[in-house]
Amino acid sequence: MNKEYPVGILFSVTGSYGTVARSMLNGAKLACEQINADTGFGVRLNPVERDPGGDLNAYAPAVEKMIVDGVKHVVGCYTSSSRKEVIPTFEKRDALLWYPTHYEGFESSANVIYTGAAPNHHMLPLVDYVTRHIGRRVFCIGSNYIWAWESNRVLREELVLRQGSVVGERYLPVGETDVDCIVQSIFDANPDVVFNSLIGESAYSFFRAFRAACQARGIDQAKRYPVASCNLSEPELDRIGPDAIDGHLSSSVYFASINTVENRTFVDSYRAAFPDEKAPSAEAEAAYSAMILLAQSLRDAGTDTLRAVKTCAANQRFSAPQGEITIDPATFHTCLTPRIGLSRRDGQFDVVFDAGRPVAPDPYLINSTAIREAPPRRTALRIVS
Repeated sequence: MNKEYPVGILFSVTGSYGTVARSMLNGAKLACEQINADTGFGVRLNPVERDPGGDLNAYAPAVEKMIVDGVKHVVGCYTSSSRKEVIPTFEKRDALLWYPTHYEGFESSANVIYTGAAPNHHMLPLVDYVTRHIGRRVFCIGSNYIWAWESNRVLREELVLRQGSVVGERYLPVGETDVDCIVQSIFDANPDVVFNSLIGESAYSFFRAFRAACQARGIDQAKRYPVASCNLSEPELDRIGPDAIDGHLSSSVYFASINTVENRTFVDSYRAAFPDEKAPSAEAEAAYSAMILLAQSLRDAGTDTLRAVKTCAANQRFSAPQGEITIDPATFHTCLTPRIGLSRRDGQFDVVFDAGRPVAPDPYLINSTAIREAPPRRTALRIVS
């Protein structure tokens, strides 16, 4: 008989970034259903769902309540601010957060396993791609919190290494949809590319307004002012709408268009379980994979105590929809395959860059340089007179 464990699922499916969070909830629930349907898997998961509603002050109490009710492992949080809000509770209560979102890096906690992309998985490949194929003058826009602040800092430092520069930087409160001043600032600065780290409704409003403003000026926005993001996924393209959906770059480790048996099976299962959703997001895939890795670790540990589960987590592998993933025992971040996609009118992405292999996480960017499109050649030296 499979041993049963309660597991927390913590996503704000209501609020300004509810579209992405709802896809993450879907991914986590799909994994639970598949695990529980497999009578030979060895464990059964009892999901305990909480929706903080996008209210930062509601996250820690939600985690506290779950832990008091016996939950020791939680898959959850989309924003970096919510993650940082709950980490002290996990550390105090000796519980474990499985964080399935791309993030800005520069963090380590003994009570977090990071299954989303680290900055060397998304920021560095994007900077390299943009500077090689588009240009070196970048205008940064973002939501006014840590994800955008740190992403723009990393971007600026990487641009300097490539003789590039940030020609403008603007922030909006999370959920703000009045973007006209930002659009005008972009035209004034005349960059080669716009780097977007807005989230939720702010991002959707910007994409629509910027496309419309360019069209009013007779400008092909996608070609003249391409927008590059590390947080743009298929469900969000649908929210942007058909008039501004195409021609945007997204740096990620997963796209629903990846043509593998594992991913086709995942996409079919996701659509069957959630028929109102057109495609899973990278975050949905990460939440799905986090739940699978958690279940495998619980099975191997035979208990849900933190130390035993973390020991077993360090040895996990999973043929995920995005490809083979493993947990790095040194950082408890995940080895993932960087990719860059270009959005299409049908709400999917064409993959224009693929690293071709999982890359070890480097959350503090200690060892990383940008992912190149081809391996660097050894410099040939010769003596000249």
